[in-house]
Order: sequence, then structure tokens, then C-alpha cells
Amino acid sequence: MLDQEKVFKTLTENGVTYFTGVPDSYLNGFCNYALVHCGDRNVITANEGNAVALAAGHYFASREIPLVYMQNSGEGNTINPLVSLVDKNVYSVPMLLLIGWRGQSDTEPNHPQHRLQGEITGAILDIMHIPYAVLTDSDEEFRVSVKSAVRYCIEKRQPYGLVAPKGVMAAPDKSNSVDAVYPMSREEAIEVILDHMPNDTIYSATTGRTTRELFFLREKRNETKAHDFLNVGSMGHASSVAFGIALEKSDRHVVALDGDSAAIMHMGAMTMVSKLSAPNFMHIVLNNGANESVGGQPSAGHLVNFTKIAEACGYYTVGKAVESKGELIAAVEKLKDCGYASFIDCRIHKGLSRKLPPIIFDHGKAIDALIDNLNG
Repeated sequence: MLDQEKVFKTLTENGVTYFTGVPDSYLNGFCNYALVHCGDRNVITANEGNAVALAAGHYFASREIPLVYMQNSGEGNTINPLVSLVDKNVYSVPMLLLIGWRGQSDTEPNHPQHRLQGEITGAILDIMHIPYAVLTDSDEEFRVSVKSAVRYCIEKRQPYGLVAPKGVMAAPDKSNSVDAVYPMSREEAIEVILDHMPNDTIYSATTGRTTRELFFLREKRNETKAHDFLNVGSMGHASSVAFGIALEKSDRHVVALDGDSAAIMHMGAMTMVSKLSAPNFMHIVLNNGANESVGGQPSAGHLVNFTKIAEACGYYTVGKAVESKGELIAAVEKLKDCGYASFIDCRIHKGLSRKLPPIIFDHGKAIDALIDNLNG
């Protein structure tokens, strides 16, 4: 891994001192250094397109070149602002794009959700006419790459990409950082929900640790996985998948096991319940106030009132966040047959409650099992 103190010294020497984006596990060395050392010059955003637009605003107000960081899966979220705001034919905005390269070659054989994204990471930049350099773990080569990238940004007033393969901006192992802000773990909360919903309930679990914990809870409890959709990619879309199922299968309870960062990423999806009736749909945000799956950087999850947002969107709620097993049980029992789409902000602490291996499963067989279950 690159020496992050030298990384930020190089960026500072080249006039890059403003950072914004969505944390990535391949960039967690960079993201955690920025979190500790950069204060309000580092802004974690709802999604990657949000970060590009924020960076543009910063440039307009300061003439300083910002840096936007993201996992390559977030490139899709950046395309619209990059081609219709930042492009040279529109407002011509220079910025560095630091991109974690998940799915490069065969580096993640057990994670097919990264395979195609890994293949097209550079091609997406090429299509947008954004030049880029692939970083190595050489501090001197990083210095040269940044100097060249910034020179391009200044001369062309356009973005430049810095693509970081595995191991360049992150240590090989992620820590399991557990806090004690709230008593329940994510796994405990999921188990409470499983215990108090009907056995044939359909679950859509959000990207990251929620999918892992649901997967291994099913094994621990000797239960079928045919009722579960594991949203291993497409962060922020698990609740929309669940809502789509709920609209079609009104005779089945459908629960979205969401995360706070995922819900925030595409919060507009919550407004759908105001237009369409889905009384069998329950949306639960397992809210630990962190981007936990990529390193534990803080989210806005504990700062916003999800319950009031949900009520304003048309959900039925218990009027406040739940913070204990007893409160979660009472909320699930009250809402599961309330006659409206319902929402629970379930406050949990950070960290895995037990050591879990990576999920290894056949994605095609898993989705076919769910489809067969839903269609008799």
C-alpha cells in the first residue's frame, strides 16, 4: 500500500486539498487518512454523482482542483454530471477522479457483481474522453502521476482519472470496529425480524454485511434461502427490488433489509409508496451511522430523522427510531399487518457480532430459486 502521508503530501504540493466522494474498501487507507486529517475539506456524499456536482461547485467558488473518490461501481452514478455538467462542451470543470478498481482481471472470483464493472472501468473513462493512469504502490510513480494529472486538469480544464488496483490504497484486511452506541448488532436485529415475520416472508438484503449476515443466519437456523434476494451489487437499490416484488405479490409480506448509507444513496426511491399501494411492504433501515462495509467511515444515518422522512413519503411508522430488541419486536408486530407500506429506523451499533466468511454461492441458482418460490 502507498504511504498515505506521502500521498496527501504529494496532493497538497500539487494544489489538491479538497476531497469528496463515497468511501471504498479498495481506498480505505486514503479515505481513513482524509477522515482523520482533512476535517471539513473531506466531504462524504450520498452518492458519487452528488460528489462530482459538489466538486464542481467547489471549483466554481475557489478555482481549486478537487479530488472525487469512489469505487468503480460508482462510475455509473457519475456519468450524467460528468458528461452534462463537467464536460468541456458545457462548463469545463477540472477534477481528479480516484477510482478503486474492484473486479480487475481475476482478483475477485467469488464476487461476480464486480466482474463486468472491472472489465469496463477504463472503457467508461475512455468513452467520456477522460484520460487516466493506473496507479502502482510506488510512492515515486504516484508523485509523477499526480503531477501529470494536475497539469492536464489545469491546461485542459477537464477531469483526469487515477485508477487504484487492489492493495494500492488499502491494507489487505478490514478491521471489525465495534462501538456501543446502541445495544443491538445488525445480526441480532435481523434475527428479531425473522422471528416475528411470517415464515414465507420475502427479504431483500442490501449490499455488504447485511447480505452476509442474512445468508449465514439462514444456515445457522437451518432455513431455506429461497425467500431471499441478496443485493450483492447495485448499492441503494435493494428497497426498490423489494417494492417491485411487493407490488406484484400482494399475498406475501416483503421486507427490505436496508442500510443507512444505501438508503441515503438513492433516497428518492422512498417516495414511490406515496403513489402506489403496497400494504405488504416493510422497509427497515439497519442504521449504524456508518459506511461499514468499506471501512466504517461515518454516514449521515444517525444525524437525519429517517422516520419523519419516511412519514412524509407516505410510509406508516411507529413515530420514532427503535433502539432495543423490545422496541423492534413491538414495531414489527404493530406494522406487519397495518394496511400500509411501513418503515422502521432500527438503530444498531457498528461491527459484526461474529466472524463471518465471505459469501460464496451460485447467483444464478439463488435467483432461480427465488423466482420459482414467487411463482409457485
